Amino acid sequence: MTSTPPPGTPSSLDPEIAARLRRGADGLVPAIAQQYDTGEVLMLGWMDDEALHRTLTTGRCTYWSRSRQEYWVKGDTSGHFQWVRSVALDCDADTVLVKVDQVGAACHTGDRTCFDADVLLKDAEGPADTKGAVDTKDADSGVPAVDQ
Repeated sequence: MTSTPPPGTPSSLDPEIAARLRRGADGLVPAIAQQYDTGEVLMLGWMDDEALHRTLTTGRCTYWSRSRQEYWVKGDTSGHFQWVRSVALDCDADTVLVKVDQVGAACHTGDRTCFDADVLLKDAEGPADTKGAVDTKDADSGVPAVDQ
């Protein structure tokens, strides 16, 4: 772990990328780590501009620890590395998706993912009849909607 200035401190992140990011009031964006080849969602961490810059340039996931107020590189203390395969912004530029090759457990509890231990609903059936679903646009908002 590296003790560093708080989120919002100037960073080396490409200014064009920085200008697109929509950060929370704390200067952070959520970063979802996903196993690149299976699609398995591994964990959620937080990044500021510098953490994203480090992730993009080192090939290892760097996060901002809100509890410790410092950067941490996944695997430095646990040996459970996240090797970056791709990084993308969502459509609103307020969430980062990092596809990784996870070595070992992603969760600090030792579980493969942070979503293994407390499953609230499993293998639920989808809607009974989706064959008649039609994509339309809501006339007022222009947002795509599904009529069923």
